[in-house]
Parts: sequence; C-alpha cells; structure tokens
Amino acid sequence: MKSRYIFGPVNSRRFGLSLGIDLSPDQKSCNFDCLYCELSVAKRVDHIINPPKVDEITKELQKELTENKNIDVITITANGEPTLYSELDDLVRKINEIKNGKKLLILSNASTIMDRGVQDSLMDIDIVKLSLDCASKECFKRVDRAVGDLEIDSIVEGMKEFRKSYKGEMVVEVLIVKGINDNEDEMKRLNSVLQEIRPDRVDIGTIDRPPAYQVEGVSQKRLEELSKIFERLPVHIVRKSAPKSRVDFTKEKLLETLRLRPQSEDDVNQLFSERSKMILKELIDEKKVNITNIAGVKFYMASTHKQKRKR
Repeated sequence: MKSRYIFGPVNSRRFGLSLGIDLSPDQKSCNFDCLYCELSVAKRVDHIINPPKVDEITKELQKELTENKNIDVITITANGEPTLYSELDDLVRKINEIKNGKKLLILSNASTIMDRGVQDSLMDIDIVKLSLDCASKECFKRVDRAVGDLEIDSIVEGMKEFRKSYKGEMVVEVLIVKGINDNEDEMKRLNSVLQEIRPDRVDIGTIDRPPAYQVEGVSQKRLEELSKIFERLPVHIVRKSAPKSRVDFTKEKLLETLRLRPQSEDDVNQLFSERSKMILKELIDEKKVNITNIAGVKFYMASTHKQKRKR
C-alpha cells in the first residue's frame, strides 16, 4: 500500500539518504510566501490545514523503516512549514521511539522559533535546519513575506535563545535571490547575526527550481564570493555543477584558509587541485587539520579553529 505521508528515500546533497515525512501532503500550509518557493502561491496560514494524526504517520514510518534500512536521516517537512503542526511534540517523541538509531531532521523556515513550545519540541530532534535569508527588516519583508506582523528581529532572538539550550546539530540555510539579498551589505549583516547565533553549519545556496514568482538565482561564482563574507563558520555551498577551475594552495595558505573557514568535503572535491588534496592529507597526518562531521557533511578544520558549541 502506498504511503500517504512518507516519501523517499531521496538523496539529499546536504543530509544524506533521507526518508521524508510530509505533514501537509494535500495542500500548502505555510506562514511565509517566499519569493523563491517552488510551491504554487497560496494564502498564508498559521496552522497545518487538515493535519494528519500522529499514529497514522508513525504507522507508515515504521513500515517504511523495515523496508529502507540504509537511510541516514528521517526528515520532518511539509508542503509549507512543519512547525505549524499542532502535535509536533508528540510526533517527535514517537518517532524517537521507533527510529532505530537513525537521525531525526526537521526543515523549518524558523518563523516559530521564538515560541517556547516549539523550542521544546525541537530539543529532541537530532538536526534542526532553520532558514535565515536576511538580517534586515526591509530584506526580510521582500524575500520571505511573512503572515501578520512577524519581524526578523524576533526570529533572530528566538534562534539565539534556542541555540543556548539545544544539544543537537543546528544548521542555518541562506538562500540567495538575485537583486534582493545578493549584496555585500546584507551578507555582512547576516554574518554579524550568525556570529551571535553560532550554528554548527551554514548552508548557502540559490534558486535551482522554478520559483512561484518571477525571481532569479545567482551564479555559482557569486555564491562563492558571498560565502567568503561568513567568518569562522563551517559553510557548505550547495552547488548545482562543478566549477571549471581548481585552487592550488601552498601548505601555509591552506592551513590559514582552514583556520578562517573550514572546508566541506564537497569544497575539497570540487575546488581543490590534486596537489592541494595531497597537502591536505599531509596536514591531517600531522594532526594540524581535524575532520568533523556536522549534520551529515564532512568538514576539514584547522586544529586551532575554535567552533563555539553551546552544550
């Protein structure tokens, strides 16, 4: 029998092989109307429309888990925003009882992160992905188009508060829209905010599917340029294709680069010359570089790099 709420497995470029849970399979239920959303335009709401029952979800999930033993993560998502699901706390608790060692992930737009009840529900999730496309009020209103009077400052404060107590892996996703948040000033504001939030990983990407509105993504080159603004944070660039040129580091330059900005395994495979890869191996053997797995992505960090973890 075909599952109604469970889909996949799908291969995620950021989190590995994923078995998904859709909390709003029949229609869009979201409190944002993001310019870049791939879903059709719909009225913004503050709750999941026609929410499924927890027992129905977990029954389907248990069946799928017996048939898909090699997945990396179970992903809570929705055609919209999954934290609008009123039974999220109960759902998380029951999934944790049956997940059999798999990691539990949620993909959220962060719109409810200031809510203490939502924070409590997220505490028992292994990986929490929160979106943060802008740091300024003007940019937030243009890109994310929230329902009601929700302000970006409230979301940022909620993320800071959540980070203080959350013991899992926190990933912040930044999606770049051409002509709106693709400028250095907005990225510098974001960098300042992220230095205070201190997520475990920052994913930066752009539009790669047909959006609901007439907006465009930026080039891979521009993503690379903007990503360099984020300081002392593990940044994962979500790439659509491999760049044409490779980077040839000296040993000193590579170590300094890793100290200032850890490089993901994808960065190394896509950007490093063969000589640079050999130098990286030497630095690992010399214990000057550590390998760390952050929410399913391998990062290379200088041993002197201090990643602030609030545990």
